[in-house]
Amino acid sequence: MEIDLIKPPPKVAVCLAAFNGLDWIAEQLESVLAQKCVDVSVFISVDQSTDGTEKWIDQRALGDKRIIVLPHGRRFGGAARNFFRLLRDVDFSGFDYISFADQDDLWFNDKLKRAHEMLQRTGADGYSSNVTAFWSGGRELLINKSQAQKKWDFLFEAAGPGCTYVMKNALAGDMKVQLCNHWHKAQQVGLHDWFAYAFARANGYRWVIDNQPSMLYRQHAENQVGVNEGWRAFFHRGRKILSGWGFQQSACIAEVAGIGDDPFVTSWTKGGRMGLLKLAFQANHCRRRLRDQILFAISCLACSVRHGKYE
Repeated sequence: MEIDLIKPPPKVAVCLAAFNGLDWIAEQLESVLAQKCVDVSVFISVDQSTDGTEKWIDQRALGDKRIIVLPHGRRFGGAARNFFRLLRDVDFSGFDYISFADQDDLWFNDKLKRAHEMLQRTGADGYSSNVTAFWSGGRELLINKSQAQKKWDFLFEAAGPGCTYVMKNALAGDMKVQLCNHWHKAQQVGLHDWFAYAFARANGYRWVIDNQPSMLYRQHAENQVGVNEGWRAFFHRGRKILSGWGFQQSACIAEVAGIGDDPFVTSWTKGGRMGLLKLAFQANHCRRRLRDQILFAISCLACSVRHGKYE
């Protein structure tokens, strides 16, 4: 007699960071809860808000055990610290995957299902995807982040928008331990998605980037990090390059990820002007897209001339 065993759907802990999100969070939350073929629990942390976000979330969570609200009243001052709070405080035991979510996007209803299937098929530990950016006027734009990964790209860029990330429990668990052990230093990290990708790659975990968009990525005036296009974005990046901010973040992330003493890292963090000049000639190993490799080489040269070191 054959027994038909139906495997239960994978359990996913979705970590959603919110701040003054009343205009968008209802629509986004419904798109997360509407995910098919997965068992979703949504953990929400709210950076102290002024628009009633906390009250709305508390009301929405009533009667829906899938929504778990972390205690209010904390002021984080940025998305990275809010997501780090979620990574530290949420109990991931019993979940197969951990996912990040912003408050203002729209997920396709097969986003998590597709991530699960790709992680199973490829044997990777972390997943991200392309996104379709959209604006209130109806404009849409495919944001392609699926270029081939490079040897050191994780130290200088994220795998794409963090709101697409899905990680296996083992990866998220090790990341939590590392984060807690370096909690003070981690508060200097400005981008949680960059850190998550860097930690995974630096510690031997495999990452896959899906060339299919998994969500609509909302663009508006309050985006902390949005689509990097146009002259305004170009000049904003230029100022950061000349200030050395990117290299400071790379060095900080390398330290928190556990490879601050790696010879490649110390070659430019402690190598002075010559270290940055050498790094410029390794640009093809440090960014995925050709355009970004060129800008990276220029940034190395600019910081070498301006500062004589990475900061």
